[in-house]
Amino acid sequence: MNTEFLSALKQIEKERSIPVDKLLPFIEDALVAAYKKNFGDQNVTIEIDRNTGELGIWQRKLIVPSIVDENTEMSLEEALQLSPDVEVGMELEMEVPNRTFGRIAAQTAKQVIVQKIREAEREIIYGEYIRREGELISGTVQRYESRSILVDLGRAEGIVPINEQAANEWFRHGDRIKCYVLEVKTATRGPQVILSRAQPAFLNKLFELEVPEIRQGIIRVKAVVREAGYRSKIAVKSLEAAVDPVGACVGPKGSRVQAVVDELRGEKIDVIPWSDDPIMFVANSLQPARVSRVTLYEEDRSAVVVVPDNQLSLAIGREGQNARLAAKLTGWKIDIKSESQIRAAEKAAKEKEAAQAEPEAKEAEADVKATAE
Repeated sequence: MNTEFLSALKQIEKERSIPVDKLLPFIEDALVAAYKKNFGDQNVTIEIDRNTGELGIWQRKLIVPSIVDENTEMSLEEALQLSPDVEVGMELEMEVPNRTFGRIAAQTAKQVIVQKIREAEREIIYGEYIRREGELISGTVQRYESRSILVDLGRAEGIVPINEQAANEWFRHGDRIKCYVLEVKTATRGPQVILSRAQPAFLNKLFELEVPEIRQGIIRVKAVVREAGYRSKIAVKSLEAAVDPVGACVGPKGSRVQAVVDELRGEKIDVIPWSDDPIMFVANSLQPARVSRVTLYEEDRSAVVVVPDNQLSLAIGREGQNARLAAKLTGWKIDIKSESQIRAAEKAAKEKEAAQAEPEAKEAEADVKATAE
């Protein structure tokens, strides 16, 4: 080993971003194991000069009165020839010529370098992507495998499991795709990056990408709910009175929200204003439907919402989707009634009350007559 060896390691450091100082200790340990395998179980230390690349082999032996193991022990007479200040019980370290070890060392170093490069690359890639958990990432669709989407991210492969895909999406080989980094796992073939296009956080990040006010902290996303591929609701609040949170998220002529809708392949998105008043927030959550009034019942966190007759189907939504998302967004159980239903219920209640009151009135009248007689 010489300067050419160090030059090769520095080239690896440049191309693979693996520090030389990280590789050399592994190589030294591997050379020690190779030395013991070829020359017996000896107490040796191997060092590679960081400047010249030269290999130094150092062996330690215990000085004993009678040798049992020549690999680890030496006699006092032999030790005195090497150093005059030794005695029985001491250890003597001596340099070992590496004439016969050169070829073995080169082969071992090559094997270790290849193995450690792979391991170090995996660690570096894992570290690179673990820092990106919770962020957006772009890649290229490679193929579908067991209904999961495999995505080329550059230095790693991402996977979008079927449960993290939106129902209305389908991609072809070579399509560019944005995803949310859900989790990064270690695997035998390298880090596995689990991606999602169905998480509410994915929608949040898309709005953050499109709306500068969210990135700047002027507008805060308070809550997001999704039925991926169909409909989403996002509640936003402005920290500055002069900034309209809904208008900023929708953008000029709807350009910002439309960019998000396009990325989600047509998923409908309701951007609603957050309110600290639960009555107002429940009413807002049912947009685009108009709400007449809201009555809250704190004991079971339920809400009765009254809407105009022509808004009932809009408030409930297709297969109850709008009401379901509103309940998830607000955390209140929502029961939606039309004004005519409320009037009918109130009328029925009055009739029932009147019907119950009539026998009581007749009974009271009878009592009065009986008393008079």
